[in-house]
Amino acid sequence: MHPISGGRSAALSVMLAASLAGAPALAADRDVAGVRVPEQLSQGGQALVLNGAGVRTKFVVKVYVAALYTTAKSSDAQAVINSATPRRIRLQLLRDVDSKSLDDALQEGLRDNTPKQELAALQAPANRLSRLMADLGTAKAGDEVDLDFDARGVTITANGTQRGRFDSPDFARALLRVWLGDNPAQASLKKALLGN
Repeated sequence: MHPISGGRSAALSVMLAASLAGAPALAADRDVAGVRVPEQLSQGGQALVLNGAGVRTKFVVKVYVAALYTTAKSSDAQAVINSATPRRIRLQLLRDVDSKSLDDALQEGLRDNTPKQELAALQAPANRLSRLMADLGTAKAGDEVDLDFDARGVTITANGTQRGRFDSPDFARALLRVWLGDNPAQASLKKALLGN
């Protein structure tokens, strides 16, 4: 073997090994409370990265794992809320939750994070959200709910089936504030979603 080609071959082997060693780390999933949380997703052909993930608890009971996906990582809640780029909040249920409890939590989050005048203007989509939650029925442990946000509004998908679309940027921002607003559903979860 020629000494130069042997050296080149060794260098290529080292580079290949280094690139392969880095590949699984990029695609690896994260474990949050026993739930597999992908590091990357795609929304409408756009790659999204895991911004952060955490557990929503209520009275010490673990209810769901929430994960926030964005086009670029950010620890700025307002920037995420006001962005026009695709974002996703994925909820993976850890226990059965009836639709009324889900809706009550979302409506409470809307009330706690939306000025009264703005909330009054968003009453129609908020009422439609209640009907959508009622149609979902009881969410079972293991169910997955995606809220896909874009510049025009938000789409809600349950277990891979689209359940509703809200073409209202204002309502989409209000819904994001349930988790990322000044009075979020859970302060520790907001921090986790923002990667802190």
